[in-house]
Amino acid sequence: MPCPGQVVSLLWPSSLQEAGDGQEMGLSQLRTPDQEVSRGLGHSEEGVSVPQALAPRSLCRLHVLPPPGPRAVHCGSHGPATPSSLDGLVATHAGEGWTGRNQVARWEHRTRKLSGAFGSPHLACYTLGGAILLLNVLRSHCFTQAMLSQPRMQSLDNPLAYRVGLALLGVGGVFVLSSFLALGFTGTFLGDYFGILKEARVTTFPFSVLDNPMYWGSTANYLGWAIMHASPAGLLLTMVVALIYAVAILYEEPFTAEIYRQKASQAHKRS
Repeated sequence: MPCPGQVVSLLWPSSLQEAGDGQEMGLSQLRTPDQEVSRGLGHSEEGVSVPQALAPRSLCRLHVLPPPGPRAVHCGSHGPATPSSLDGLVATHAGEGWTGRNQVARWEHRTRKLSGAFGSPHLACYTLGGAILLLNVLRSHCFTQAMLSQPRMQSLDNPLAYRVGLALLGVGGVFVLSSFLALGFTGTFLGDYFGILKEARVTTFPFSVLDNPMYWGSTANYLGWAIMHASPAGLLLTMVVALIYAVAILYEEPFTAEIYRQKASQAHKRS
């Protein structure tokens, strides 16, 4: 028999899953084996039978534990949940690395410190590109974990929304892959900041259809992934990613245009 003051823990039966987690009941809520614990649990007909061996003394308390394993939670009248988990924060900060990479690349363009440290601009660019790829993997993983740890949105939890998300994922994948093939590794990962320039700015597909297709294709991937998971947290994080990409474009576009303008000016002088 439990000692006075001890908390008796019982597993939460499936019939009581709608009750609040970790509810505590005083002596008046404990009954004999033939009676039921019902007060405060929202069930007047069925409850938790307390075995005779657990009949508590005056100072014992009963602590009802939730059932093991995750429970499906939907966003309805309570509104969408925000990504409060650590994964959501890591996904956001990993996305902020895209603005940080531009600062590093600009510093390299001014000083050539990375090229000097690694012995060549190509090796320095490959190293920075590898670091960016690792950040992408971390961001995608944390993005997914943040979605899975948050409630689902009922209005998106249907086959039509899933197909829309899948289509967005496919379109985004096409833009990202075709951009990489058109630019190459060094072109994708800021090789022009390292002095690795193409003959001219790429204007073939997908750049003929959309400016900055790598960024917006990646945004479409995250949006599609969030819709497929009916995740309001994923939608919120997608907006954060899109905002970070927009800031990165503001950093990159004028600077890249100036680099190629200087190259054209030098070529014109030599001719």
